[in-house]
Amino acid sequence: MGVQVISSRFFAEKEGDAEILVPGTRTNSYSAFLTESMDVGPTVAQFGLRVEHTTIDSSLRANPDRSFTPISVSVSDLWKVDDKSSINLALTRSQRAPQVQELYFEGVHEPTRSFERGNGDLDTETSYNVDLGYKFNTSWVTAELNLFHNWVNDYIYLQRTGATVSGSPEQVFQQKSATFMGYEMQFIFPVWKNPSQAVDFTFFSDVTQAKLHNGGHVPNTPPLRWGFQVDHAYGNWSSNLRLTRAEKQSNSGFEEADTPGYYLLNLNTHYHIENFQKADMLLYAKGNNLLNENIRNSASFLRNFSPEPGIGAEIGIRIKY
Repeated sequence: MGVQVISSRFFAEKEGDAEILVPGTRTNSYSAFLTESMDVGPTVAQFGLRVEHTTIDSSLRANPDRSFTPISVSVSDLWKVDDKSSINLALTRSQRAPQVQELYFEGVHEPTRSFERGNGDLDTETSYNVDLGYKFNTSWVTAELNLFHNWVNDYIYLQRTGATVSGSPEQVFQQKSATFMGYEMQFIFPVWKNPSQAVDFTFFSDVTQAKLHNGGHVPNTPPLRWGFQVDHAYGNWSSNLRLTRAEKQSNSGFEEADTPGYYLLNLNTHYHIENFQKADMLLYAKGNNLLNENIRNSASFLRNFSPEPGIGAEIGIRIKY
C-alpha cells in the first residue's frame, strides 16, 4: 500500500523562435495504490488497485482546464504445473489520463517532421486486457509463450489528416476504440556447454494486430517478426549473432505508406574485466545492419522521410567505479 504525489509544470516553444508549442501547464497528480500476493497451494495469486486524481491547468485561456480520475485494477494467478512448467493468467482494467502534449500541443514537431495538433476534448483512456503465458524449462530447452488480447475504449493516438500545414503533414490527436491482439514467443536451446564455454541457439517471434472499431488499422503498428540468435560465452568473452526477419506491413493506418519486409543482421561482442584499477570495465564492439538493408520501420513516424541507419560499426569502453 502506498501513496504518490506528483506536481510538474510543462512548457515548450520552438527552438530559435517565439512560437509556443505547449503553453505553460501545471499538472497535479494524487494517487493511492494497493498490492497483495497470496500463495495458495501450487498457485500464486496477486491483486492490485490504483486510484488517481489528476488536474491539468493551462495558462492559456483558450485551453480548458481538465481533471481526470483514472482507476486501475489487476488480478493475476501463477500456476506451477510442475518443476519444469508454469502458466500465468492476468486480467487487468487500466485507465490513463491524457498527457499535456496530447491535449494542448500545436505546431511543427521536429522529431516526427509533422504539424501536430492537440485535442482539448480528450477523455480518459480505458483498457481491458487478458494476458496468458506459459513457461517450460528443461535441460534441452527453455520456452516462453505469451498471448495477449486488449480491448481499448477511447484509445488516444496520432491520426494523419491528409492535409499539409506549414509544409509538414498534419497529425491530430484523436480517440477511437481499438482492439490489440498478438503473441510473443522464445525458445532457447543449449547447443553446447562445458566448464569453460557455452553456445545457445534462440528462436524468437512476435506479432501485433491492431484494429480500430470503426474500420481501419491503428497507425505505427509493427509487422510480424521472427528470427534467431546464436550466443557464445568463453570466459570473460561474450558474443552473439542476431538475425531478424520483419515481414511486409500492409495493415497501415490512414494516410500511411506500407513498409516492405527486411532482414536485420547484428553482431555484438564484449570482454568483461572485473576489478580493473578498482573499476568494472567492459570492452565492446558492435556491427549493425551488416546486410546493409534499406529498412523502413513501420512503427516510426519518419519512415516516409528516411530509412533506418545502414551498415555500421561501434567500438567502445565502458567503465564503472
